[in-house]
Amino acid sequence: MNKFNIILCIGYLMLTGCQSLDKEFRVVMSEEEVKTSFDNVKDLLTGIYSHLPNGFTSVWGGTGAAMLASSTDESEYTYETNPIQYYNTGNWNSVNNPDMVWGDYYKAIREVNYFLLSTDEINLDPWKLNPSESSQSIYNRYLAEIKRWKHEARFLRAFYYFELIKRYGGVPLLNNSLTLDEDFSVVKRNTLEECVNFIVTECDAIKDHLPPSSGIPYVEAEDLGRATRYAALALKSRTLLYAASELFNNNSWASGYAHPELISLPTGNRSDRWKAASDAAKELINELEDKTLGEYPDIFLADNFKLPEVILCRRNGSSNDFERYNSPIGFESGLGGNTPSQNLVDAYEVIVDAGTTKDFDWNDPVLAKDPYANRDPRLRYTIVTNNSDFGNPSRKVEIWQGGFDAAPIANATKTGYYLRKYVQETLDIKQGNNGVHSWVIFRIPEIYLNYIEALNEWNPGNAEIATYYNKTRNRPGVGMPSLPAGLGQEQVRERIRREKRIEFAFEDHRMWDVRRWMIAEETLGANLRGVNVASKDKAFAYTPFILENRIFLPKMYLYPIPQSDINIDGSLIQNPLW
Repeated sequence: MNKFNIILCIGYLMLTGCQSLDKEFRVVMSEEEVKTSFDNVKDLLTGIYSHLPNGFTSVWGGTGAAMLASSTDESEYTYETNPIQYYNTGNWNSVNNPDMVWGDYYKAIREVNYFLLSTDEINLDPWKLNPSESSQSIYNRYLAEIKRWKHEARFLRAFYYFELIKRYGGVPLLNNSLTLDEDFSVVKRNTLEECVNFIVTECDAIKDHLPPSSGIPYVEAEDLGRATRYAALALKSRTLLYAASELFNNNSWASGYAHPELISLPTGNRSDRWKAASDAAKELINELEDKTLGEYPDIFLADNFKLPEVILCRRNGSSNDFERYNSPIGFESGLGGNTPSQNLVDAYEVIVDAGTTKDFDWNDPVLAKDPYANRDPRLRYTIVTNNSDFGNPSRKVEIWQGGFDAAPIANATKTGYYLRKYVQETLDIKQGNNGVHSWVIFRIPEIYLNYIEALNEWNPGNAEIATYYNKTRNRPGVGMPSLPAGLGQEQVRERIRREKRIEFAFEDHRMWDVRRWMIAEETLGANLRGVNVASKDKAFAYTPFILENRIFLPKMYLYPIPQSDINIDGSLIQNPLW
C-alpha cells in the first residue's frame, strides 16, 4: 500500500454517522480511483465535514465526555478523572492539553487541499461524450455540483483556520496539498492579521457560489448540514468580531513577547474594526429578515437542524450517550456529568413585572427562599433545578441532601444542578431508545448579538442596538423585557455580554468570549460556586457555597502550540509564557 493509501485509510476510518452526510467511504482504493470517480470525490468531501466540532463530547476521559463548558464558570464536570479538570486546576501545558485539536484541524485542512486538486481530475467522459439529452443533463449537473463542492471545501478550510486562530493566534497557512515528503521543519506561523484576512477573503470569495442564492441547490434529504451562503457570512461575522475584540488588539498580557504579530493585530483604528464587524453581521441579518425565531427549547431537540434559525450544525448519529452522560444520577443510567454552576444560575434575571427585571441577590430573603421563581425562562430550559420535572413524570428531581439525585449518592451533582439543554428527556434509555443530536455551530441570535456588540463599540446609542437585543429576548418561549431606554455604552455592553452568556450557555461560546473580552482572570479564574439544598417539612432551604478555587493565568489567553510540533518544526514559535 503506497503512502497515499495509508493516509486515506487513517483519514476516513473516523467518519461520523451523520444522518445527512453518512455515505460510507471505501477506504482501500488507488489514488487514481479517488481522483477520477465522481462519487469517491464526493465522499472525500463528506469526510472533511466529519471534522466539524462536536461539542457534546469535547473531552473524553473517566466516565463519559465533558463539554468545554465545564472548563468555564458555566459548569463543573462531576468526575475528577476527566482531563477537563486540568483547565480548572491550571495543570495543562503544551504536552498535556485536554482540547488538543491542532493536529485534527491540520489534518482536515490537508484533506481540503487534496480534495481541491482531486476535483479537477474527475472523469466525466461517460456523460460528456454521450450526446443523449439525459447524459448531457447529468454532465451539466455534475459540473455544477463539482463547482459547488470546491466552495464548500474552501468554507470548511476557512472554518478550521478560525478554530485554530481563536485558540492559538496566528498559525501556518498551508493551502497546498502537502505530501509526506514535505520538509515540515521550515513551516512558519503566519501573522494573526494574515490569518484573519485569509478567512475573511475566503468567505467573500465563496459566499456567492453556495446555496441558497446560486449554484445547484441542495436537496434536503441528501444535503442537510452542508455549508451555505449564510454559513459563510456567519463565519465572516464571527471572525471580524474576534478581530475587533480586546484580546487580538491588546498584547499587554504577553509580558514583552518578541513576536506580537503572531498574537495581535497591528495598531489601528479600533472603531474601523468594530464597524467592519457590525457591517459583516448586518449583511447577513439583511438576508435573514424573513427568518423567524421559534420556541427557544426547540433549538436543542432532535429536529433542530430543520429550524430556520439554525445556520449550520453538525448532525451526529442516533444515540442516547448524551442523555446517559448528563441525566440526574437517580434516573435510569444517569451519570450527571456536566453540572451547571451557581455562577451561571445567578446570572439569569428576576422578572419584576412585564417590563422590568432585576439582578438575583442572595441577600434578598424573598429571593433566597424561592430562588427559581420568576426567573428568565431560559433558566428552566437550560438547567435542572431542585424539585423540577425531568423526563419521568412519576417524580421530581431530588437534589436536597438525601434525595434520589443528591449526596451522599456517589457521583451526584456537586453544584446542586443538572444539565437540561440538549438532553432529550423523553428517551427511554432502559428500552434502548436513541435520538439524533445535532450540535449547532451558527444560529441567527448569534448574528444579532455580534451586530449589536460591535455597533455599541463604535456607534453607541444606535437605535438598532435595542431592536436586535429585543429580537433575541422577545422570542417565543422567552418573552423577556426589552432593553431599557437611557443606558450608557458601558451599561449596554454589560447587558449584551450577559445576554450572550444566557442565550448561549453550554454552546461553546463562553470559553472564547471571556478570553476575547479579556475578563478570563475574573471569570475562569474565580471561585466556582454551587448550592446546598436542605429539605424539612416539605420546604427547602438553599445555601450557596464555594465549590472550588479555579486557576487562570495570563498565558492561558491562548493555547500553547503542541510541543511535539515545536520539536519537529524548529521554525514554529511558541505562544507567550508557555
